[in-house]
Amino acid sequence: MASLHPFTRFLLLLAVSLSRAANQSLLPPGTLPAVPSLPLLQALQVRALGNLGWRAGPAGGQPLRYMLNLYHRAADSHGRPRRGRSPGTNTIRLVRATLQEGQPWAGRWYVQHLAYHLEDQPKAEDLLRAAVVYLPSVPLAHGRLLCALELEAAGGALLSPTAHHGWAEADVTPYLERGNGSMRSLALQHICVRAGRAGGRDAQVTPSHPFLLLYLNDTQAGLAPLAAEPHRHRRDTGTLAHDLPGYSQERGGEKNDCSLHPFPVSFAQLGWDHWIIAPHRYNPRYCKGVCPHLLRYDYHAPNHAVVQSFVHQLVDANVPRPSCVPYRYSPISVLMIERDGGILYKEYENMIAESCTCR
Repeated sequence: MASLHPFTRFLLLLAVSLSRAANQSLLPPGTLPAVPSLPLLQALQVRALGNLGWRAGPAGGQPLRYMLNLYHRAADSHGRPRRGRSPGTNTIRLVRATLQEGQPWAGRWYVQHLAYHLEDQPKAEDLLRAAVVYLPSVPLAHGRLLCALELEAAGGALLSPTAHHGWAEADVTPYLERGNGSMRSLALQHICVRAGRAGGRDAQVTPSHPFLLLYLNDTQAGLAPLAAEPHRHRRDTGTLAHDLPGYSQERGGEKNDCSLHPFPVSFAQLGWDHWIIAPHRYNPRYCKGVCPHLLRYDYHAPNHAVVQSFVHQLVDANVPRPSCVPYRYSPISVLMIERDGGILYKEYENMIAESCTCR
């Protein structure tokens, strides 16, 4: 069995030190098996190191609720993307607005100037679509707030929204096209009018600020492609184990044969639960066990592994048996808070082992 990847060892040591500081044990002694490196933890390593010593504020507000609803529509409670429910991209970034100081209320009118700074967005992320999301109607005790958005760069042009689960989404993609390798910033006016008679606390109500959603294709390695080709169950052509005379393909497996094992990891154990919102746990699973002398057809072992197994048995015992490793993987979706207060949805590929093979 392979030893832990050096960075994974570092993460587990970090988790131990964090848990000791909180007078909590990480896991009961002896429950950590010797497993290969955990792929999602490696994918998050840069963010984890960047977040050392930083704690996000209390998670709440309408932007987070919106992203949680989006996440739950796209993925199940374990983070597995739902079939046919994926948002069509591997990255969605929620950008909060910078507010202009001043008094936005004037009688029944509310006018707030908003700016979305996008110059520092990662260059590996290709913009597919951008939308500003806001509530077009907010109920009050004695009436309603009716709201709209104006684009300052186009002479105060009113943005035309579409309804989406009670929210309004206004497409602003043409105004964010990249120039010189970076996206332009966006400046808007959030305008609301109070309909109905004023009274009580209505005069003090401040509508929630619109937020910007960037639908992106992150081209970095390890991220799920936009249109992953579906897995096809078919017989591999030219499979040696299938064609050898007398080679048993239906032989039952032994207890210690190569097989899939669970390995759940809690992000709270790693001290990451303040910035990883969902899922709460990650079960990458791992493959462990002895590759049998006769490699069953359901292992999908390559021809080389079949030959290597025969060489080990019949020619030279110094040649090792094939190793038990994952054969097929599935992706996982993660929702996290960024240091600037933004919220990020990402789909990572090859994160959960689904079956094992010998090779």
